[in-house]
Amino acid sequence: MKLRFAVILLLFISASVRTQTVVSKYAGEFLAIGVGGRALGMGGAQAAFVDDVTAGYWNPAGLARIDYPQISLMHEEHFGSLVNYNYASFAMPYGKDMSVGLSVIRLGIDGIPDTREALVDVRTGEVIYDINNPNSKIDPDKVKEFSNTDWAVFGSFAKRFSDNLYLGANVKIISRNIAEASALGIGFDIGAVYIPMENMYLGANLMDITTTFVAWDGGRNELISPTMKIGAAYLLEIWGGTIMPALDFDIRFEGRKFASNFNMGPVSFDVHTGLEYEYKKLFAVRAGFNDVKQFTIGAGIRLPKLNIDYSFARFAESSLERLPDSHRISLILTLEQPGMLRDTE
Repeated sequence: MKLRFAVILLLFISASVRTQTVVSKYAGEFLAIGVGGRALGMGGAQAAFVDDVTAGYWNPAGLARIDYPQISLMHEEHFGSLVNYNYASFAMPYGKDMSVGLSVIRLGIDGIPDTREALVDVRTGEVIYDINNPNSKIDPDKVKEFSNTDWAVFGSFAKRFSDNLYLGANVKIISRNIAEASALGIGFDIGAVYIPMENMYLGANLMDITTTFVAWDGGRNELISPTMKIGAAYLLEIWGGTIMPALDFDIRFEGRKFASNFNMGPVSFDVHTGLEYEYKKLFAVRAGFNDVKQFTIGAGIRLPKLNIDYSFARFAESSLERLPDSHRISLILTLEQPGMLRDTE
């Protein structure tokens, strides 16, 4: 009898978990916005050649290519100033061939009016919940505010295995809050950069490789499916500087159809293209087209120990009701001191 009860209990718990756990197409969408003015000016085509602190986001393997500690900051406002997007990261070389990094992303909509306790009866002034009541109105003094915030923290590790091969990995913690509801999740990424010949770069970043699990305090669990980001880039010397075309594909397995550039059954593909011209490592101009049909342009300037990058994005649809343009500016500070150079011995 006890064994039968235990089996029934286990089956019930298993069924309960299944009904509360769903594969959510867009649960991790805020992680796909991108970071860094250089990358975003090139339409987000970065997986193959990223070689600075922002690699913790684009492809952790690229962190093994830094030789000095770096700090990066970025701020962006979406849809006018409705959505605020902020990014900060730090990375440093460790030993002869390794690097570690930490990145933080916050996406937030703040100051959302909360009228749930602000509907009152005009005759009594008491709070009511019947919006169809002809005697009801919103009392401005009872309107509160709440925020919708998403946080992601990436811990990154990278190692150079040879002059041609770099590997890296992320562990990431996700925190989501909507008014009183909150969720916590954990996921992992694995990346690689391969240089088959001089100036030719190939990269891959398998994001959410174990299917990232996000648990809400209300009992709902969401699963973020893996995404494979693959890319290629080639560096050419021309006009006294260098020009680099780049191409990335985001391959997802969520059954996205009309929300992707093209698909084959449940497998969808989104394309990022970019082009950068850099003159003698002094300044750069960039252009690209990203997966959400935005044309992007950008520019960057290299100062001693400091890179300043700007990008501009506009949706391709030409309409008077087009969503507002996006402006992004980012900084990368390189702690280029003799004692901080990577140990090569």
